[in-house]
Amino acid sequence: MERELAALVGAEHVFAPAESSPYNADATRRRGIVGRADAVILPGGAEEVAAVLAWCYAHDVPLVPRGGGTGLTGGAVPSEGGVVCSLERLRGIRELEPGLWRMCVEAGVSTRDVQRLARENGLVFAPDPGAAEQSQIGGNVATNAGGPHALKYGATGAWVRGVEAVLAPGELVTLGGWARKDVAGYDLKNLLVGSEGTLGLITAVHLALLPAREATHTLMCFQRTRADGCAAILEVLAAGIEPSALEFIDGEVLAIVAGGYPGAIPHDAGFALMAEVDGSAAAADAARGALREVLAARALVMQEPHETAALWRWRDGFNGVVTAARGAKVSEDVSVPVERLQEALERFEKIASRRGLRSCAWGHGGDGNIHATVLVDPSSDAELDAAEESEAELFELVAALGGSVAAEHGTGLLKSGRLALQWDEAALSLHERIKAAFDPKGLLNPGKKLAREPER
Repeated sequence: MERELAALVGAEHVFAPAESSPYNADATRRRGIVGRADAVILPGGAEEVAAVLAWCYAHDVPLVPRGGGTGLTGGAVPSEGGVVCSLERLRGIRELEPGLWRMCVEAGVSTRDVQRLARENGLVFAPDPGAAEQSQIGGNVATNAGGPHALKYGATGAWVRGVEAVLAPGELVTLGGWARKDVAGYDLKNLLVGSEGTLGLITAVHLALLPAREATHTLMCFQRTRADGCAAILEVLAAGIEPSALEFIDGEVLAIVAGGYPGAIPHDAGFALMAEVDGSAAAADAARGALREVLAARALVMQEPHETAALWRWRDGFNGVVTAARGAKVSEDVSVPVERLQEALERFEKIASRRGLRSCAWGHGGDGNIHATVLVDPSSDAELDAAEESEAELFELVAALGGSVAAEHGTGLLKSGRLALQWDEAALSLHERIKAAFDPKGLLNPGKKLAREPER
């Protein structure tokens, strides 16, 4: 295998990974979420990616696309062996047109570099998924990654105008492009957005940008209770205010992360909202005033930090700090209709408590996106089993509330089959037929994003 693949991309770009190789896993830190690739290949361009897929299809070898490896659902794990195709060498900037608010970049360009290029040209790339230094734009598109500012600006896919991709059995195609209006055919581009490499391998993306915002204001609002905080979210939305971000932090998380907060957290705070508004200087000022007025009714304390960068660094660090509280955590990314947020948080807490587990939650309150978490001792199989049982019950809960088992981190391996909780049979069947149409041999990232659990 290695010799034949080396003929396609060069011997220095093909290797058999050691068992401990990072190419056998991604950022998912859960039991059993590790694979073993037969080979890792690093193509240098879209044509080489096409040649690799053609070889895999001809030899019935599974192919797992990989970006920065920052995924949290096992989406880049070679769970059935085969070839891991890492796109890290595809780092070309094919087009940058500041006057037209757009760029075209290859899949291996980091999210941070996309953001930097936009900023240096007076523009902004609105999506802000985590791990920007390591994550790559191709992976962000493949998972339709979200982030705090998706409330106003949408997830990554909202800014994709076209994709270059390799489809089975090895064909390089471009779907979409720079036309601002195009309803000529089925929206094949958006089928690839969020498909997690199960329909094709994205090699380049056409991205829309925006002029940089003149002003941004961030407000921390602490409430005594979860009920007050969730009600405040609804009141902000009902008032017609359009925050760029509206984050929530439940009381248990506040207690864990308080030491890193760049200010003083009230001792009796049981919930917090972190709100941001932006736009022209006049519009941002007006939105800030309206936001303060609405939140004042339920606020314990409101603060407007001068160092917003420090505030966001604190917020971005929650994952590591919460993990350290007991040594490990089991966390799921789910969403519910925003009016059901309080109910979802209360019922999740009870789900974990029945199993003797400490739970906590934070997330993107404005769109009902919850990072529902239980804290565990990583050496305790009993706690890990209980945590996984809690998360399974959580999936049933969010489906019953009209939500989604996967909000912004994708489905990957961990949530494969869970879609059956929220879709009816006709929709599940259509999902499976789309997969078969794009990948008739089932070789593209097998085992991921399945509509229902496979028969065993």
